[in-house]
Amino acid sequence: MNLETAKNPQKLKRIAIEPVTRVEGHGKVTLLQDENNQIQQARLHIAEFRGFEKFIQGRPYWELPVLVQRLCGICPVSHHLAAAKATDMLVGCNQLTPTAEKIRRLMHYGQTLQSHALHFFHLCSPDLLFGYDDDVRHRNIVGVIEDNPEIAKQGVLLRKFGQEVIRLTSGKRVHGTGAIPGGVNKSLNKEEIAYLEKDIKQILQWSQAAVELIKQIIEQQPDYHQSFATIESNMLSMIGRNGEFDIYDGYLKATDAKGDLIFEDVAATEYRDYLAEGIKNWSYMKFPFIKSLGTENGWYRVGPLARINNCEYINTPLAEEQRKLFKNFSPGKPVHSVLAYHWARLIELLFCAEAIEDLLHDPDIQGSELINKGKMQSTGIGILEAPRGTLFHHYEINDEGIVEKANLIVSTTNNNQAMNESIRQVAVQYLDGNELTEPLLNQVEVAIRAYDPCLSCATHAMGKMPLEIELLDIKGNTRKRLLKNSNGDFIHHAK
Repeated sequence: MNLETAKNPQKLKRIAIEPVTRVEGHGKVTLLQDENNQIQQARLHIAEFRGFEKFIQGRPYWELPVLVQRLCGICPVSHHLAAAKATDMLVGCNQLTPTAEKIRRLMHYGQTLQSHALHFFHLCSPDLLFGYDDDVRHRNIVGVIEDNPEIAKQGVLLRKFGQEVIRLTSGKRVHGTGAIPGGVNKSLNKEEIAYLEKDIKQILQWSQAAVELIKQIIEQQPDYHQSFATIESNMLSMIGRNGEFDIYDGYLKATDAKGDLIFEDVAATEYRDYLAEGIKNWSYMKFPFIKSLGTENGWYRVGPLARINNCEYINTPLAEEQRKLFKNFSPGKPVHSVLAYHWARLIELLFCAEAIEDLLHDPDIQGSELINKGKMQSTGIGILEAPRGTLFHHYEINDEGIVEKANLIVSTTNNNQAMNESIRQVAVQYLDGNELTEPLLNQVEVAIRAYDPCLSCATHAMGKMPLEIELLDIKGNTRKRLLKNSNGDFIHHAK
């Protein structure tokens, strides 16, 4: 289906999300109905501009791992490490030392664990535990604390542990400096390892409990979780060299909606041969697609759902057991349920807890060989799996090491059209075109939250996501408008 703005208002319209890359501002959803009051178009508009590709031009390459992580205060480690991997290539580092790679992996696992804990427990659990039509004053993290204090406590402490892993490996909880071109600037000492080991068993137990919680929620309403905002799509992720789940290093793999292979074993340096970025005149955000399938059929989803679907196994026992159960949710084909993102996300959280425990017992993380370098290169490309999905950093430098060109494809950009499709599904399924209510508006937000986009930089604070829905008649005139302001208050405007 065409993403271009439809010129004829009597034909089917589409959704546009504009832009969702680094949003800490205002969002707007526009719905278009036909003559029978049926919703024909739903659009989420966000008009914030991300210009980091330009900001970093003229800067020396060694500043990149620190500079680009300012893109985000929620997942800065992902940008920090993607940039570090790209600068590894620039300095001719073909292979990190064992200590450097394992310290980076530890950092990345801590980041993913804390990000997934934050997203599930703070942002999504109120809808999942209480229902989308629960009273708005109760349907938030405060309500979770009141009704389920132990669940809320576990969410907070899981995130705290992940942040401590980040602090010890990168120097700071937010915007650290641990990864540098060719390696890392520190390893861990015995005292730091003992500090983390003290809590890891409890973290593992809570991670297992989180997976069991989402499974219980799904078992209570399996049909709803299968159908809500669900779309079928291609899926893209990075997997390990032997098909295993890997969020730090590996090769790109893409599968279609049936689970059949589109491509695999694609190295980071070859991504431009397989992926392209489309643009629209109404959005700052790009529309990536698989070249061989074209713009119409080549869009895809990334993130936990794609990763768990695409990998052949997980090399930690508890997470692998849960992966097998997850795959049974849709026997013989990929799991396409949008709400299954939460389930996949918590399986990843469990993997990270297991992987952190394994690394804490690995003597390499105490090593002293931290950096490898070789012959300088003019091109550096770094790819990894951020909590929200596949992340691309691509830099070109001149002979003096100054950045001349940069291209970033962030996770939310990869999910752009998929989110459009899911929001359209919500509009068609739940909005009758006659009435706008807060619970119905929240259904749109539930679909958005499932992807955990960087839009969540605005929604991570309770009630701080300004959102506006307009109901238009077939001539484009506003009939009704529902506004949620930055204080979380809802304001109705009639024609």
